[in-house]
Amino acid sequence: MTGRQDVPDTPERATGSHPALDLNDVVHQRTRLGILAVLAEATEADFSYLRKVLDLTDGNLGRHLEILEGAGLITISKGHHGRRPRTWAVVTAEGRGALRRELASMQALMQRIDSVISAHED
Repeated sequence: MTGRQDVPDTPERATGSHPALDLNDVVHQRTRLGILAVLAEATEADFSYLRKVLDLTDGNLGRHLEILEGAGLITISKGHHGRRPRTWAVVTAEGRGALRRELASMQALMQRIDSVISAHED
């Protein structure tokens, strides 16, 4: 026995397309997905809030924010709250769309896997 499992022939398999291919490498990374999810829930979030809610270090969060901003998925603004410097992040329309597409791709992937698992249980 080779351990090979037969995969059902589906239109996606015939064309070589698979829902996993639709995952966006920039968005799919766990921390960046978390940042986009938090920002989609809020009008804006400051650096310290994101750091706390996602349990990140300053450097780690800063790097991921740079990547998301470079991709046009968020905007960063800096200012002061009283005497303290603050950094705020806001998800862009492009970022909301990317998050929506990522979640749709993940849902399609889950449905595909669920159907395979269900077929093997019968």
